[in-house]
Amino acid sequence: MMFFAQNATLRLGLLAEAAQPNTAPFWVNMFPLVLIFVVFYFALIRPQQKKAKEHEVLLKTIKSGDKVVTSGGIVGVVVGLKDKTVSIRSADSKLEVLKGNVAEVLERAAAGSTNSN
Repeated sequence: MMFFAQNATLRLGLLAEAAQPNTAPFWVNMFPLVLIFVVFYFALIRPQQKKAKEHEVLLKTIKSGDKVVTSGGIVGVVVGLKDKTVSIRSADSKLEVLKGNVAEVLERAAAGSTNSN
């Protein structure tokens, strides 16, 4: 009977220790959360912002005569520019696409040449 009483006392002591509040400083508890945010910023957010800035510069520097690829995969030569659209000639077709859909410039037009198509 004494064994059971000692065992019960020991269990009550363990429960009392488990019920004590965490005494760690606030910054120790926040450190993992801050670390996760920093990793996400450098792994996901920052590269995406850099890519968006590069695409914005690409769209500002498009000029007539450049060979471009659209996000839909159409390859053509720029024949006209407007505020929000670009006219491209691909094979025998002339297409007007939004500037934001230009994914890449394959070849830049020569500096002194003008294209009158």
